[in-house]
Amino acid sequence: MKIKFLIFIITISSSVSFLNAQEQKKDTIDDQVVNVIKPYTPTISDAFKIKDVPKLNDSNTVKKKKVKYNIFSIPVASTFTPAKGKAATVDKAKPVKLYDNYASLGVGTYTTILGEVYLNHEISSTQNVGGYFSHHSSQGGIDEVLLDDNFSITNINAHYSEKLRDFSWKVNGGFDLMTYNWYGLPAETFTSAPIAEDAAKHTFNSFNLGGKLRFDDAIINEGSIRFRRFADDFDSGENRFVAKANFNVPIQGEDINTDFYIDYIGGSFEQGFFGGDGINYGNVTFGLSPSYQLKQDDLTVNLGASFVFLNDTEFSDNKFFIYPNIEATYRLVNEVLIAYGGITGQLEQNSYYDFATQNPFVSPTLLITPTDQRYNGFIGLKGKLSHNVSYNVRGNYFAEENKALFKANDRVEMPTDNTPYEFGNSFNVVYDDVTTFSVAGELNIDVNRNFTLGIKGEYFNYNVDSQAEAWNLPTVTGSIFMDVQLSEQWFAGASALYVGERKDQLGVTGTLIDTTPTTVTLDSFFDANAHVGYKINDQLSVFAKVNNILSQDYQRFLNFPVQGFQALAGATYQFDF
Repeated sequence: MKIKFLIFIITISSSVSFLNAQEQKKDTIDDQVVNVIKPYTPTISDAFKIKDVPKLNDSNTVKKKKVKYNIFSIPVASTFTPAKGKAATVDKAKPVKLYDNYASLGVGTYTTILGEVYLNHEISSTQNVGGYFSHHSSQGGIDEVLLDDNFSITNINAHYSEKLRDFSWKVNGGFDLMTYNWYGLPAETFTSAPIAEDAAKHTFNSFNLGGKLRFDDAIINEGSIRFRRFADDFDSGENRFVAKANFNVPIQGEDINTDFYIDYIGGSFEQGFFGGDGINYGNVTFGLSPSYQLKQDDLTVNLGASFVFLNDTEFSDNKFFIYPNIEATYRLVNEVLIAYGGITGQLEQNSYYDFATQNPFVSPTLLITPTDQRYNGFIGLKGKLSHNVSYNVRGNYFAEENKALFKANDRVEMPTDNTPYEFGNSFNVVYDDVTTFSVAGELNIDVNRNFTLGIKGEYFNYNVDSQAEAWNLPTVTGSIFMDVQLSEQWFAGASALYVGERKDQLGVTGTLIDTTPTTVTLDSFFDANAHVGYKINDQLSVFAKVNNILSQDYQRFLNFPVQGFQALAGATYQFDF
């Protein structure tokens, strides 16, 4: 009853309130401005969790039965003893014993003797002394050659060096003796020797002395001097002195690397070709080459120039030259693709020693003058195709004034006395302005220390000014070499050289003779060589070599054929003392 009464009272009160509300005037809502001071940041509150376990008033609920465990332990005797851990060992290779000295001797066909001795002794931790001796000779025996074709080359050198706290220095000197024969008589002219068989022999001898000085921390980085006396048995002689220095010049906090050199040469020939007057020559050059290296990311640029002053001591003539010296490299793809290029130039000092070394059949009647290499422009790509394969492709464009070219001397109709080089069997040096375009490629494969392979090739195109041809310069050259370590004892290698066609000229000179010289094309040739060796022990090994395997009867110079198939065997011994 009380509940019913309370419901009635509440119902009556609500009705009266509703009637009063209907009678009031309706409210009006005005515009309001709401300023949001803090952006709304919603939060997530913890969910309501039931913490009490509900009780079930179910008569069918099965109560858990308490389980009791009884453990019955039985002692067991154990004899197992775990082995102690042991680190695995790596088999060490037997260290290779390196020796400071060696001697080698070999003999072969054409009565060839090849010998070498290298000596190096450490006096103390800072002092070393040593020497080198080499000899290569052959008694000749080339088929259809009318004169002796034997030769002999002997070199002796000695050195002493010392390293101090702030600098190191070295002095060395040597003596060279070379003997050759002008055996290249024109086959179409001579069927028998016009002079005694051994009369075409000539000898070169050379003495040199010099030293080097290197500083560890100074303005001058290093310097060197070298004096060489070169002569022959026809009273020709040449003196040359070269001094070089490299130092840094600080300018506004930057170091300018600078090379400076002095090059003096002077010599004479007893007489000219065809009984002419003697030839004297001499000049001194002063060169200064500053350069600055700029690096930015993958770009490296060397900016420089060369300034050369030439004083011709024989003709009292002075000249001044300026050459560019600019090189740049840019890494396009890390070590895979690197582009490079530049333009350089130099004044190249020619000498009787250099000519006789390149072509030992020159006559002692040469005109010696420097070559002005105005510029050498080059551009190329190099890099690595893999971690053991590298390549280099390069294009060059040379512009040279007074470039030296070997050209066969004319055959003299009536040679003078004591001139065994006037039978068309010697060479002169002629000069011409030559521009050269070349494209070269190189591929090197270095699989590991047991196998290396290299291939090179280059194509040349020459444009001469006054001469008819670029005498004795090939249009194509190529080479390949390979070295293989077959086992710990056996090693082998091979090489091959290809030289394309060259051109020379053969003429006749005489008082009453006026003939047109004949241009001759020398055939290209391919010279293949191989060697194999066996290491008996750490000190002694034997070797065998074969040269000109295809036995090609080619001419390195006009009318100068080379030896055919050659074989040589010998041994090398390493030692310390």
